[in-house]
Amino acid sequence: MTPTLAQPHLPRAGTIPRGVDRCARARDWAEIQERMLVPLYEAVYERLDVGGGTRLLGLGCGSGLALLMAASRGASVTGVDPSAPERLALARERLLPDTGSDARPQGGTRLVEGGPADVSGPDRPTFNMVTAFQPIGCVAGDSEGLSGLLESTVPLTGRGTPVVLAGWGPPERCATSSVLKVATKLAEPLRSTGSWRPALRDDLEEVAQRAGLKPDGSGRVACPFGYADTDSAVRGLLSTGLFDAAVGATDQVQVDKELTEALHPHKRRDGTVWMPNVFRYLIARTR
Repeated sequence: MTPTLAQPHLPRAGTIPRGVDRCARARDWAEIQERMLVPLYEAVYERLDVGGGTRLLGLGCGSGLALLMAASRGASVTGVDPSAPERLALARERLLPDTGSDARPQGGTRLVEGGPADVSGPDRPTFNMVTAFQPIGCVAGDSEGLSGLLESTVPLTGRGTPVVLAGWGPPERCATSSVLKVATKLAEPLRSTGSWRPALRDDLEEVAQRAGLKPDGSGRVACPFGYADTDSAVRGLLSTGLFDAAVGATDQVQVDKELTEALHPHKRRDGTVWMPNVFRYLIARTR
């Protein structure tokens, strides 16, 4: 089964409900769900020729798989994430296994619990690539704050630096869209936050333009969500945070039940769960 997915860091889908084991959820993200976006990362890195001369800043780096892949190509990587300490701890295990500090560089790698301002400084070289791999376009308001974050990142780069944004593809090409609608239905009382909405064609371009960036190419990548069984699928999808509002409005048992039912059409005879999806990326450049 080809591994593939999407992750939630920059804008949060909602406040994590009480009683949720944050460390277990972060581990589910890192071990089950995060790998689903590997084809997206690979496509972007190949297109932008990421390698030994790349100084990459990953916004909302989470548990660090995208950074690890860039580092394996020879890039010097820095990751920031202000709101996912449990995921960031897993990124340290992957990228900084011999240090206990989130800010101490090792082989050009830095991981910081904070934002772009926390990795700036007169003695630090500018970044020549920025990624914001958190896919937008499936939850109302999930791009809020992203333009401002990108604006604060521009001073850390040089002119013409590529900034990569990611988003969900058209709902008719994303089988997971039907499953995500469960979250909207269950979270109806809280619909103003975290409700599902279909991706729009110009979502990424609008974010880039608000941030003062110039769009300079885009692409689509097949990122199927594949799971060993229904339990893994439920755990993986819950780890995205996209169902937090639903859990808050109902309860975990109800969400698990309806999510399992929604996954049934995607369950294959061997027990695996398979949902074809398409994700889109935009390359925008600093002016």
